[in-house]
Amino acid sequence: MSDNDDFFDRVYSVTRLIPFGKVTSYGAIAAAIGSPGAARMVGWALNKSLSQTPFVPAHRVVNRNGILSGKHYFGGSNTMQELLENEGVKVVDDKIVDFKLIFWDPKSEL
Repeated sequence: MSDNDDFFDRVYSVTRLIPFGKVTSYGAIAAAIGSPGAARMVGWALNKSLSQTPFVPAHRVVNRNGILSGKHYFGGSNTMQELLENEGVKVVDDKIVDFKLIFWDPKSEL
């Protein structure tokens, strides 16, 4: 197993814990797994998560400003937004409405 595999597995484990109807950020996941500053690598891991079992709810991870910066990796241009809206998360112009209210911080929650 490579270091990347271990990192990706830790990202997937935390991402699977994000509660339904909540969101977190790439940086928050990076900090929670002991790799602050590795937000971009968290994004790379999540871009590869679609084939993982069990399911990784990568749609619940946005950038630090609540913007759906990873939406292009979900096939359709609105798929990420639709998945979030199915969970009751309101999105306007590719940005989470009430981001701070529904933000889940894995470092303080785990």
